[in-house]
Amino acid sequence: MQNQILSKTFGWMFIGLLVTFLTGYVIASNPNMLFNVMSSTGIIVIVLLELALVIFLSARITKMKPITAKISFLLYSFVSGLTFSSIFIIYEVSSILFVFLITSIIFAVFAVIGAVTKLDLTKIGTYLLMALFGVILCTIVNIFLNSASFDLFLSIVVVLIFIGLTAYDVQRISKMGSLNMLPEDNLAIYGALELYLDYINLFLHLLSLFGSRDN
Repeated sequence: MQNQILSKTFGWMFIGLLVTFLTGYVIASNPNMLFNVMSSTGIIVIVLLELALVIFLSARITKMKPITAKISFLLYSFVSGLTFSSIFIIYEVSSILFVFLITSIIFAVFAVIGAVTKLDLTKIGTYLLMALFGVILCTIVNIFLNSASFDLFLSIVVVLIFIGLTAYDVQRISKMGSLNMLPEDNLAIYGALELYLDYINLFLHLLSLFGSRDN
């Protein structure tokens, strides 16, 4: 049962990432579409829609039909891809692919650790979430400080946090599956969303650390 849940979860996470990357690439390849997406109004609408979809999925996942959960997740992946288009004009494609490969390897290693470890990661996960909240506050402060070195430090911390959260979330999803806390399809989508967010955040911060900007 646990392996089946994780297989479905990773499958949907992969589909979500594929939708996001393809959407971002297509938008970045079309100057008119990119201009509309990157306008101040477009950015505000997209960010608000992303937040609304995450809140909707998280709050209603136990009550919504599986097909509704799947459509909502795919819609979120598509909307995220709109903002994702910016990385294709900021960074070289070869650099994006390299960081994508590195992110996938790191993610896979710690996902396996989360799936097979006998160590209870609950406390570690709680500390990591607290650390993430602290980083968010520091990021807001750094908007006013505009310190490049502090921003670099925060990116390194965020990478470490999401590496840990990847293992924690995989273990948590596995436990939820063994306890039948959600219908199988709904749990797969919920887990896919959690791991999708872990992957995307890990990728973006690794890209900021190692990505080569496109001149």
